[in-house]
Amino acid sequence: MARLSAYFSLEDAAGKHDAALLKRELDTLPGVTSVSVSGGGCLAVDYDTSGVRQEQIMQKVQELGFQLRDHLDGE
Repeated sequence: MARLSAYFSLEDAAGKHDAALLKRELDTLPGVTSVSVSGGGCLAVDYDTSGVRQEQIMQKVQELGFQLRDHLDGE
């Protein structure tokens, strides 16, 4: 059980509504322990690899309609 962080830059997320949506939806993934979104569209997710993989987090973000601009791996 490893605890990791993943950092993403989102193409089209800037407002409080987008941040609340991302936080609410990502928090439903098993293993996600923390989600934060800055006003500039930077997304940080702390997670436990026994519950979720980084690819699943990325897929969920894209399913919610957000485009990933950059990704900085915290592994």
